[in-house]
Amino acid sequence: MKKIIILMLAVFIVLLSIVGVKNLVTLKNEMATNPHQSIERTFAFIKPDAVAAHNAGKIIDLIEHNGFDIIRLQKIQLSKNQAEQFYAVHKERPFFKELVTYMSSGPVVALVLQKENAVQAWRDLMGNTNPTTAAEGTIRKLYGTDITHNATHGSDSKENALLELRQFFNDL
Repeated sequence: MKKIIILMLAVFIVLLSIVGVKNLVTLKNEMATNPHQSIERTFAFIKPDAVAAHNAGKIIDLIEHNGFDIIRLQKIQLSKNQAEQFYAVHKERPFFKELVTYMSSGPVVALVLQKENAVQAWRDLMGNTNPTTAAEGTIRKLYGTDITHNATHGSDSKENALLELRQFFNDL
């Protein structure tokens, strides 16, 4: 038994010298990670109404307190053309023109968020599209005023997250 303990200690010391303490801790943590969990990135907007109401900082605080890593963030003014391209999927819908006008009416904050199951986690934190029916504590319940002026946008799928991220963060 004593020989086994000495051998294990020797292997441990050799591992430490080869990979370093930090890398060994990282390796241990990676080995302990549940294989069913997946780190994802998603796209988010803080919309013009929330920016104009000076709620962007409060929303960013909620994002971070809910375990998201903010990989990138930029405050931008969308042109009408950019808004049309971004919301092209809604082009035939009756609200398209109003949505484009609204989204190009003032600055937005575009974000790259990362977390386990980020797409769904962000959608859960945002809440229902309609702030009046959104759950208590969600961003839209706290900062949205109506179905259009609902403070935030989030990708609805992993595939759309990738497309939306590329529109504003094409170097990722």
